[in-house]
Amino acid sequence: MATKKTILLPKFQKIFEQLGENLKLARKRRKLTTEQVAERAGVHRATLYRIERGDPSVAFGLYFNVLRVYNLQDDFLKLANDDAFGRKLQDLDLL
Repeated sequence: MATKKTILLPKFQKIFEQLGENLKLARKRRKLTTEQVAERAGVHRATLYRIERGDPSVAFGLYFNVLRVYNLQDDFLKLANDDAFGRKLQDLDLL
């Protein structure tokens, strides 16, 4: 089965690449091998490699599994936590 290539604008691709780099640094700080992390996260080592490169076609849940291995799962809750723009739109409707 052929996988569909995810296409992102370069500025959004950079966000994924930064996330991947952050995860790679977290692994290295903990002195874990790719084999150890992949096994604990329940992913293939090739998938972990793609995550650490910031591949947007990897399922978001697998990114979470890697965060969990590093005990960073609470960082997942910070995503879209502060919706300042949405609150402004809501406030406009209330006026």
